[in-house]
Amino acid sequence: MEDLQYNTSEVTNVKNTLAKTFLWMFMGVLATAIIAVFTYSTGLAETFVMDGTFALICIAEIVVVLVFSLLFRKLPAAVVTLLFFAYAMITGVTLSTIFYIYEVNSIIMALFASAIAFGSLAYLGYRTDRDISSLGTICMVGLILGLILSVINIFLGNAMLDIVLDWVILAIFLGFTAYDMNKIKQVLMSGEFDAEKVSVYGAMELYLDFINIFLRILSLFGNRRD
Repeated sequence: MEDLQYNTSEVTNVKNTLAKTFLWMFMGVLATAIIAVFTYSTGLAETFVMDGTFALICIAEIVVVLVFSLLFRKLPAAVVTLLFFAYAMITGVTLSTIFYIYEVNSIIMALFASAIAFGSLAYLGYRTDRDISSLGTICMVGLILGLILSVINIFLGNAMLDIVLDWVILAIFLGFTAYDMNKIKQVLMSGEFDAEKVSVYGAMELYLDFINIFLRILSLFGNRRD
């Protein structure tokens, strides 16, 4: 009876922490959306591009995510949370440029499609009892190869290769979504880490998956502005 109560309590704690993870993630995506709309509507995006600030913002975006990833275990939960929202807001600035490229209706539709795809794979990752740790390795190798080919194609300018890479990278981040969701659940079940920090770390992982799924869907199906 005690084991059953313990297991039930453990599962409840995991579900509560996962709910907090998705709440953090939603707040991060919301912060990104608000900053992106504000940056575009006020003309700051164009100003940042023209005066060279945009490049510095992109560098800051990379630095923040690296600090978050490398120092996650050493930093207190409050600092980890601060870094997450700093990254989400900086990403909002860099993503503001999509309003110059795509029609607003396409951006909204891509958001809805991304939410459905992301939610489906996250659910599968949570529900599966199989060991899918190898999926993370496969996705990482695929992502590295995809990024290398993307850089090469900057010089080749092959439109068909661009489309193929968009599909491949979309599939990779859908795979990452299932893998990350499963990994977060397993970490919480182990009880080896602070649940509060895991919830924010998990939010960052899933946030990155969602943003990349959104960008790939927008690239594939979005209507570009004239």
